[in-house]
Amino acid sequence: MTESNALHRLVRRVPARIAGAGVLTAALAAGFAGGRVTLAALGPELPQAPAAVARTVEPAVQSTPSSGSYSAIVDRVTPAVVTVTVEKRSQAMQTSLPDLREFFGEQFGQQFGEPYSVPRGQQRESRTPRESGLGSGVIVRPDGYILTNNHVVDGVDKIRVELSDGRSLPATVVGTDAASDLAVIRVQATNLPTLPYGDSDRVKVGDVVLAVGNPLGIGQTVTMGIVSAKGRNNLGGPGSGGYEDFLQTDAPINRGNSGGALVDLQGRLVGINAQILSPSGGNIGLGFAIPSTMAQNVADQLINGGVVHRSKLGVNVQSVTPDIAENLGLKDVHGALVSGVEAGSPAARAGVKVQDVIVAFNGHSVTDSSALRNMVAATRPGAAAELKVLRDGRPEMLTAHVVEREAEKASGPGRNRGGEGEGEEGYGMTLSPLTPQLARRLDVSASSSGVVVTDVDPDGVAASAGVRPGDLIKKINGRDVASVASVKSALTGQSGKPALMLLTREGADIFIALPSSRS
Repeated sequence: MTESNALHRLVRRVPARIAGAGVLTAALAAGFAGGRVTLAALGPELPQAPAAVARTVEPAVQSTPSSGSYSAIVDRVTPAVVTVTVEKRSQAMQTSLPDLREFFGEQFGQQFGEPYSVPRGQQRESRTPRESGLGSGVIVRPDGYILTNNHVVDGVDKIRVELSDGRSLPATVVGTDAASDLAVIRVQATNLPTLPYGDSDRVKVGDVVLAVGNPLGIGQTVTMGIVSAKGRNNLGGPGSGGYEDFLQTDAPINRGNSGGALVDLQGRLVGINAQILSPSGGNIGLGFAIPSTMAQNVADQLINGGVVHRSKLGVNVQSVTPDIAENLGLKDVHGALVSGVEAGSPAARAGVKVQDVIVAFNGHSVTDSSALRNMVAATRPGAAAELKVLRDGRPEMLTAHVVEREAEKASGPGRNRGGEGEGEEGYGMTLSPLTPQLARRLDVSASSSGVVVTDVDPDGVAASAGVRPGDLIKKINGRDVASVASVKSALTGQSGKPALMLLTREGADIFIALPSSRS
């Protein structure tokens, strides 16, 4: 049996106390990104510690421990990293006593101390248990503002923060941002130790980092590793499809580390630990932290206004693949390929066109579509942005004034897209003209033109390239296609290099590079 990796949030679900029952129960199964994980270990409630006076953290100044020890850095950092415990009410469970009596007899319930009888056919609602969880957080302002993950505090009823000096304080939510999986909470305290922000953009792969948090509820723990990679995205965890730009580290982190600090050897915050990739839910050296540049921007907006404002260009983009680069004659496999331009958007007014490749934004290189989205989102709404695009292989400079992005809607469920059509045997896909019936089924305008993919051979070239049943092929190599014959003609004319197809899929336009069936 093979094991598949799964992303896991680093919040630990701990045993809950059933309201009014006075007994501990096993923790309920907690849903984690990429899979379901059940934590059933029993444990006592966390103790309440006496109050003490908070200390101020001085930023570390040494770059490399001369003694081979990181203790001086740890002493400066750990007072600003806290434990966050949360509670929420679980859904009440229903039990039908009459159904149980069919198996155990009418005396069932009386034998087990049932305090009252329930008429046959009626249900009894059990006492509602409370589910508990545990994560970490970082104090970013001395007046009680704490940065953590959104998934640590999402939907909870009670929050308590345990400081390193032993105090346990109630906390309230200042603001949350699901798109980045960040949240700010606050305790009523002053003169708290804080961590200074570092510049995660200047962090390099190979830099030594320390991870600080409360893994599995055992207490504050410090681990060491390096930055293994930068710019990780599309991991499928909390905020998936949002603004991911993770630092990857092999510093050991586990559940309970969510919201904890990733610091450099100057004692500066360079990341907020958020996820791990693991087949079992335990650490295997694949941890991911939200970079401090993003975290600071989000935290400042939540503290100042309780909401995060992001900008948009008004384009659909996708990352450049080797096949797309070959079709477009690009020397480098990087940039964001424009597959659609929203009418009246900043991009449209700036002159951006479909099939442009955006390679720089305000002087910063665009590595892929996620990098562009994060750059645009972090730009102040209304600000001018300089775009460098490659159009037909030639660079052009454009200026766009970005606007604020409205709240995004979740994608709807997929549709059944079966149908009859004519096979394109060399590529393993079945095609059909766009009829009024197919247009209604695909929820596209009846005035649209193109050819519908009604079936795909899972072992064919089209499936390997990412073509799906229900895709509407609109253009091939920049030319409109309106019939099955025109698709065949366009693909037959390929000279060995991939064909660049513009498709409409669930309302969005995307490019797919279709390799030659003879390659």
